[in-house]
Amino acid sequence: MTTDIAIQIFFGVIGGLGLFLFGMKQMSEGMQAIAGERLRQLISKVTDNRLTACGVGVAVTGLVQSSSITTVMVVGMVNATLMTLKQAVGVIMGTNIGTTVTAWLIALHIADYGLPLLGIAALTYLFAKSRNVQYIAMIVLGLGMVFFGLELMKDGLKPLRSLPAFISMMSAFNPATFFGLIQCVFVGAFLTAVVQSSSATVAITITLAATQVITYETAVALVLGENIGTTITAFLSSLGASTNARRAAIAHVLFNVTGVTLMLPLFKVYVAFLTATFPETIPVATRIAFAHSFFNIFVVMILLPFMGPFTRMVTLLVPAKKTREKRHLTYLDIRMFDTPALAIQQSYQEIVNMSNGVKKMMDWFREVFTASPPDEQLKQKIFHREKICDIVQKEIVEFISHIMTGVISQNATDETRKQLRITDEYESISDYIVTLLKLRCRMQNEGLAFADTGVQEMLQVHDAVTEFLLFVQHGVRNKDAEILPKAVTKAESLKHMVKNIQSNHLSRLEKEKVTPIASLVFMDMLNAYRRIKDHAFNIAEALAGEK
Repeated sequence: MTTDIAIQIFFGVIGGLGLFLFGMKQMSEGMQAIAGERLRQLISKVTDNRLTACGVGVAVTGLVQSSSITTVMVVGMVNATLMTLKQAVGVIMGTNIGTTVTAWLIALHIADYGLPLLGIAALTYLFAKSRNVQYIAMIVLGLGMVFFGLELMKDGLKPLRSLPAFISMMSAFNPATFFGLIQCVFVGAFLTAVVQSSSATVAITITLAATQVITYETAVALVLGENIGTTITAFLSSLGASTNARRAAIAHVLFNVTGVTLMLPLFKVYVAFLTATFPETIPVATRIAFAHSFFNIFVVMILLPFMGPFTRMVTLLVPAKKTREKRHLTYLDIRMFDTPALAIQQSYQEIVNMSNGVKKMMDWFREVFTASPPDEQLKQKIFHREKICDIVQKEIVEFISHIMTGVISQNATDETRKQLRITDEYESISDYIVTLLKLRCRMQNEGLAFADTGVQEMLQVHDAVTEFLLFVQHGVRNKDAEILPKAVTKAESLKHMVKNIQSNHLSRLEKEKVTPIASLVFMDMLNAYRRIKDHAFNIAEALAGEK
């Protein structure tokens, strides 16, 4: 092989592959920007029902155009306790079917239009005023890159057909024998593990077959191996994650390995069936796309009824750690950055967790306020929880800021801004609860005490504010955009309650029934409760979409 031919092959293949992979990324980002809300709705429908979970896996993978992204996302969600292992296994089964969409796109035989698609989409993206039009242009631009990249790879690989040395090497990978079949499967798995995209290696396989560099039978055998190689991405992402997250990644590996293992003894029968269904008169790209789809659908149909035992087997293979796993402040996971729509869902879950922490602080303070002397352990728990809220806020803000640097829709942008505001309000509430605690500590240190009437009034305010917080917390958990009218009524009621108690207290002060210092502490506590109420109301406004 001359140097010029070698350079031509290298530039054609590496350039085409790079363009193909970048096109896939553009398509994925455009799809997510357009269908982000649907993705969140889909993932929220995941239940223990195996068919539903599998269907969600098919749909999400079809939208994001990458089984690797979906499985990595699933590992992240299991790590974040947003999904159980059983649910994750069902979704992973579905991703194997969803990933075959790319092969069918390639089989459409519109590769000749790749360059025009690329040019028209690029011009549309540059001059369009509407963001939605730009996102659609991104999808078409990515599609154009995929097809043009395939053409470059095809042109780059054509010289290989006339090279006896290469043909001799490829003849060693012949699935005619069982050993040759194993070799083909291994090569497919290895290449996919290196590229970390089964879509790319399936595209390369289709291109090799279309240029007659390899036979159809070899292409089918390579596709089997590519189904194994695609599991490496999720496996690598699970390293250092929780036990259940590692189990989800191992489930993906075992599922695909089991499917290929079942097919190996039946390979000749399988190829005969494929040939009978799609004879040689049909373009090879379509035949390979069908082989890819049929294999994954067949394996899912075989293994889906055994999802329960399969999950239990994975649990046994990856036992829980003997030492208790450390609980992270948040379960925000960089694995989610490739799927911004789902990353936003995860960060929202952390905000819900933050609201639970604030509610605990209110309950602990009530015990501290009524106890004499106050429980020192509870006091330290409140101080500690406030520090946790500070750190969690920082982690959420950094996570959301990273999401906002990516390609996201206007709705997703609005959602991230809403989350930033709610996070800030909850952190402020935790600060005011600590302010209440410090005032209670001051009473203890200076030997101050409220009259029975004052204690009852303060508890009345505390319970009313806690009830308001619970109301808002329920709205946060359910993303209640209609919360504001009720929130206004409850906030006004609280405002009047605080004013009446302030008036009653000032009357007692005038009658010298309370000391000036105790009065100052009392008023400062009322002010802290009022500020907690204000911040909770701000959260209700954010939920309603108020600026």
